[in-house]
Amino acid sequence: MDSQDIRYRGGDDRDAATTAMAETDRKHADDNKGKLDQKRAMAKRGLRSLTVAVAAPVLVTLFATYFLGTSDGYGNRARSSSWIPPLWLLHTTCLASSGLMGLAAWLVWVDGGFHKKPNALYLYLAQFLLCLVWDPVTFRLGSGIAGLPVWLGQSAALFGCYRAFSEISPVAGNLVKPCLAWAAFVAAVNVKLAIA
Repeated sequence: MDSQDIRYRGGDDRDAATTAMAETDRKHADDNKGKLDQKRAMAKRGLRSLTVAVAAPVLVTLFATYFLGTSDGYGNRARSSSWIPPLWLLHTTCLASSGLMGLAAWLVWVDGGFHKKPNALYLYLAQFLLCLVWDPVTFRLGSGIAGLPVWLGQSAALFGCYRAFSEISPVAGNLVKPCLAWAAFVAAVNVKLAIA
């Protein structure tokens, strides 16, 4: 009878161990579910902030392009040279450039770069504002000469963004490179318009 007691007691221990393990598994499952919910919430916040970071500059650029539009003078001057793109292509590429810069700025923000290097934020805002000003000055006022200093300031701020963003996030720095190439092309267009 003593051996039956031992077996029975061992069974109690096993049942208690099994119950304890089941309880531990439930706690881990609850913890994992809580962590998963937390990760989903963070992903939603990240997606929202990414959407705002890309859409806001694109929408502001679109607004400025539409409402501050261009005069008819660009079409006449653009016809004089075959390599100057049509106005719709110029504006579309400026929108794409704004979106790329917004994405690059978001990558820097995610890495905490604007806190580490606040100059990166100032450079980004400066290049964005000068990009918005360049279009009306060059096209609306029809002054390619007045557009040159605006373009020079915008290009300098864009190059500063490239250097600052590259130090914080190499991917963000690489996203600025096509914008720099576009700025160089726009400079050539601006010079051609100033001469014409």
